[in-house]
Amino acid sequence: MATMKVHGAMFSTASQRVFACLYEKQLEFELVPVDMSTGGHKKEPFISLNPFGQLPAFEDGDLKLFESRAINLYIAHAYADKGTQLVYDGKKMATVSVWMEVEGHQFDPVASKLGWELVFKPMFGMTTDMAVVEEKEAKLGQVLDIYEVRLGQSKYLGGDDFTLVDLHHLPYIQLLMGTQVKKLFDSRPHVSAWCSDILARPAWLKVVAMQAKN
Repeated sequence: MATMKVHGAMFSTASQRVFACLYEKQLEFELVPVDMSTGGHKKEPFISLNPFGQLPAFEDGDLKLFESRAINLYIAHAYADKGTQLVYDGKKMATVSVWMEVEGHQFDPVASKLGWELVFKPMFGMTTDMAVVEEKEAKLGQVLDIYEVRLGQSKYLGGDDFTLVDLHHLPYIQLLMGTQVKKLFDSRPHVSAWCSDILARPAWLKVVAMQAKN
């Protein structure tokens, strides 16, 4: 039985990041479903794993972690000899780290807001605020303009190899590709090619397949 456990939910983008990392590393894990509809993420036993009450939480033996990007850094370093090499040492990792910060501070805040307005609000019977969508689309366009330049210099954001940087983008790219925001990715050739590449990775397709079953 797998010693690693992910306490999460399939529609949770942060949970999806961890699933994708585990699949890239070819590691076995157990999904422990957390029912957010009943507030399972805000009470015991989950709250003892993540006091902030946000998915996912992670266990590897006696180690307990939360925050998806931190979980993935641990997995990538602790299981460096397994599957895809997602992190590096020295100067190469310094560049990867810069773009990991960009994903967390520039891409994610805008993409997550667009996902909320265009996907999750309609899912929950709420009304999309198109003024917010317009504002965030403009901001995402600015970020993707920078990505377009970067991806004209290297195949992936962190360099010539697929790393955690690219992996961390996957959940929201997948989500937004089903919305009007798709045009922002498609209209930038290097960004579009990068999206097609990373969305087709076998590890990510396993995550998509997991979603389809739920």
